[in-house]
Amino acid sequence: MQLSAKEVWKRILEDAHRELPDHTIRTWLEPTEAIALDEGKLIIGAPDQFAVEWNESKHATLLAKLAEPVLGKATEIVFRVQEDRQKRPQMDFFVAPPASQAVQPPADPRNVQPLNERYTFETFVIGKSNELAAAAAHAVAESPGKTYNPLFIYGATGLGKTHLMQAIAHHVCERNPATRVLYVGAEQFINEVIESIHSRTTPELKRRYRVDVDLLLVDDVHFLEGKERTQEEFFHTFNALYESNKQIVLTSDRPPKEIPGLEARLVSRFEWGMVADIGQPDLEHRIAILQKKQEQDHLELTIPDDVLRFIAEHVRSNVRELEGCIIKLLLFASLKHREVTIDLAREALVDKIRASEDAAAATPRAMPSVDRVQEVVARRWGVTPEGLRSKARIKTLTVPRQIAMFLAREVLQMQLVEIGQAFGGRDHSTVIHSVDKVERQMARDRAFRERVDLARQELFAQ
Repeated sequence: MQLSAKEVWKRILEDAHRELPDHTIRTWLEPTEAIALDEGKLIIGAPDQFAVEWNESKHATLLAKLAEPVLGKATEIVFRVQEDRQKRPQMDFFVAPPASQAVQPPADPRNVQPLNERYTFETFVIGKSNELAAAAAHAVAESPGKTYNPLFIYGATGLGKTHLMQAIAHHVCERNPATRVLYVGAEQFINEVIESIHSRTTPELKRRYRVDVDLLLVDDVHFLEGKERTQEEFFHTFNALYESNKQIVLTSDRPPKEIPGLEARLVSRFEWGMVADIGQPDLEHRIAILQKKQEQDHLELTIPDDVLRFIAEHVRSNVRELEGCIIKLLLFASLKHREVTIDLAREALVDKIRASEDAAAATPRAMPSVDRVQEVVARRWGVTPEGLRSKARIKTLTVPRQIAMFLAREVLQMQLVEIGQAFGGRDHSTVIHSVDKVERQMARDRAFRERVDLARQELFAQ
């Protein structure tokens, strides 16, 4: 009886376990699927082009050797990208196919960026650094156009702003599949405005962004800085959507008031709803992110928990780099045909570890706490730390409070929300105003600047 392609492939994989490490089988070969057996070739479907090239270069010769006794003749193993996975992200070759595809917004024939099916609330790991933004995003997803409109999320690159933004769209579309979602980057919006002017299709652009949309997602709005004509168009687009109770979600690498060259009227509108920041994850949060990645990509048996902790301790920059370390580690383990261990991780991620150690060496002094900042400033300005944290707005407290906020921001690199909480639960906009006012005063008042500098130096005095 002639064996089917799937049966042949199953037997080859069983034999491959004697030749290759288990993690190599799980990572590279098990996600594939036999497609056909024809004219001396066994055709195997792989998740993407990268997996095709990797398997052909690293495993095809061995697999062809294992296929010969199964079929009784020489057989070539050929890898091809599976058609139904052509549009999935490259990272998905580590992931088993989902039971059901995430709901996508209606397709638009124009150049609209698709939503990433992995960017959902279920895959977003909440920690101290992003809990405010996550809570706001959930609220918006439950009541689009009614709560926190617009939602403005800011933070450094790779911390999950786009993930949260798209999670809102997925949730809204699951509840109401007819929702018209438009997700674009600010750069794309700029290009479309320019093109509409050149081609005299501005009415079509206005209809697309102001009428034919229920949920507008715009990434990286800081790119609007200095673009006067584009800002004019975005201003009227914002007004049209807002007045129609259509939800707007924006992301940026900084809060609205810190975007140079952004018109005051846009700054004002961006702050109408909720402005939430995402900060750097702490150690526990980084471990939780890696564990979620481990669970999501079915790597529990491939990457031990002690290796995840090792990565979390040495990679502190952002979530994207953490995930990149997982990819690099798996590739390195497959290349070396070795199990994943801390020693292997240290070898594979030597550049990341060295960068982390160099950064630590560059800042040998222990950072003071916010309590220390309040104590030093209060003593030098003749007030009490309790007064700086109070709600009182008398001038004798306002100036030193602003200076303490400035030092917390400049020296401690604290997030705006954290500073506000440390000074009596003040709003982040108050913190921004305080920092700006101190910077302006230092620029024009030498005596004031020297006094602040002395306070800064005392913070590190033993």
